[in-house]
Amino acid sequence: MKVTALLPDKLIQEVQGFAKGKNLTESLVKALSEWNQQQKIRDLKESVHSHPLSFSKEFSAHRVRANNRKS
Repeated sequence: MKVTALLPDKLIQEVQGFAKGKNLTESLVKALSEWNQQQKIRDLKESVHSHPLSFSKEFSAHRVRANNRKS
């Protein structure tokens, strides 16, 4: 996608320095991809915080070990 954006030179220089892309486009793709991943992790953390993971009532560490040893 082609995009026109007015961005401060200092911000672009910092992004290129951290991302170490071959060019501005590659640096921006790396930076935006990383930002997206961080947002997904943040959302997952919030989801787990509001709905914590729990073991089922039938869970047994002994049974899991026994199943693993069969394989």
